[in-house]
Amino acid sequence: MTTDNLAPKGPPLTKVRRAGNLLFVSGQLPRGQDGAIVVGDIVVQTRQSIANLQAALATAGATLEHVVKVTAWLTDVSYMDGFNRGYREVFAEPYPARSTVISGLAAGDVEIEAVAWLP
Repeated sequence: MTTDNLAPKGPPLTKVRRAGNLLFVSGQLPRGQDGAIVVGDIVVQTRQSIANLQAALATAGATLEHVVKVTAWLTDVSYMDGFNRGYREVFAEPYPARSTVISGLAAGDVEIEAVAWLP
């Protein structure tokens, strides 16, 4: 299963890919409906990236509750507190396993990818 209508045309990738009972969701940037990076601080950008992640999961019949692993990239370590604040608004305990990397991004200040499990 693939989804191609979740973001403007861009790099050669699949937004969501199913392999058995696992869903792999490509990195979600904080892009709004118009494809532009949302204006706002790291909490706002985190919320938008997670909203995009939710939309991608929904196309495969999954929710954030199905997420077992998250990898996130931030452009600055000083964003960690704000990122965690936005993250806690949507993910509940037990939290997914997570890696957070500080790195340069092509757009925005946060990118989030996930692996989800479908029972």
